[in-house]
Amino acid sequence: MNEPLFLESVLKERIWGGTTLHDVFGYDLPSDKVGEYWAISAHPNGPSTIKNGQYKGMTLDQLWEKHRELFGGAKEEVFPLLTKVLDANDDLSVQVHPDDTYGLAHEGELGKTECWYIMDAKEGAEIVYGHHAKTKKELETMIREGKWDELLQRIKVKKGDFFFVPSGTIHAIGAGIMILETQQSSDTTYRLYDYNRKDDTGNLRELHIQQSVDVTTVPHVDATKEKEIETLENVEITTYAKTDFFNVFQWDIKGKAAFKATAPYTLVSVLEGEGTLSVESGNFPLIKGSNILLATDINNWSIDGSLQIIASTPGIKI
Repeated sequence: MNEPLFLESVLKERIWGGTTLHDVFGYDLPSDKVGEYWAISAHPNGPSTIKNGQYKGMTLDQLWEKHRELFGGAKEEVFPLLTKVLDANDDLSVQVHPDDTYGLAHEGELGKTECWYIMDAKEGAEIVYGHHAKTKKELETMIREGKWDELLQRIKVKKGDFFFVPSGTIHAIGAGIMILETQQSSDTTYRLYDYNRKDDTGNLRELHIQQSVDVTTVPHVDATKEKEIETLENVEITTYAKTDFFNVFQWDIKGKAAFKATAPYTLVSVLEGEGTLSVESGNFPLIKGSNILLATDINNWSIDGSLQIIASTPGIKI
């Protein structure tokens, strides 16, 4: 094969969504309340479809199941990564995710550790990241008494910020923020607080208070990671995260830059610009909004153009 796999993916309507994913990337939205684009996904709730080559028409979960050789013979039961683009036109609910042990035991799927690259943020936009409770009992009391302003830790954000959000971290994306999220392949979310909002049918959205208390890390641990920057010929590579779950990089390319695989496969999302991806089998145009899988049989590639890319590879659990 030896060619990159371009992916067509699933858009998700959300109560807090908007139209930014069309405005920025030209994606064809089903409504004006689209909040998520599951850009690179093998999750059954929204698998990506391959657009080119001999596997055209297959979904990524089917490819993982039938052609594990394209992923270095990986042994995991499910494809471990999921890349999303989120448009928070309104505040997301305050939520928390379980770790693998709790998620597998209670939900039958992986837990969710994730990270956020802030693609854009309006002036004054903020996220919820962590809490101020010192004990589980204090956490439960503050939740029961609705002391959200005292409990929740809020942080103002700007374009280019990066946050590592391990399982057990109370968090929420605020209005006016667009992010690229790299996460474990899981759709388990425990909603702790939703500003008493009602859905389209006039009902309050379901909360998961006990599960949230069960899985929240107390006291909060700031998991911010120091980024590393390496300048090579025509590319600046920023390493944001090296974890058991995923490794996340930013490639700022100006000109022709050469790359060598550092993992069995690499996920690539083009956030800005355009250019050409070259591999042994040929040249492939890259445009803003492209999402690509570079499988095991692509050991070397080059990208020529002016682009900003977020790339990720699977983590290695020791």
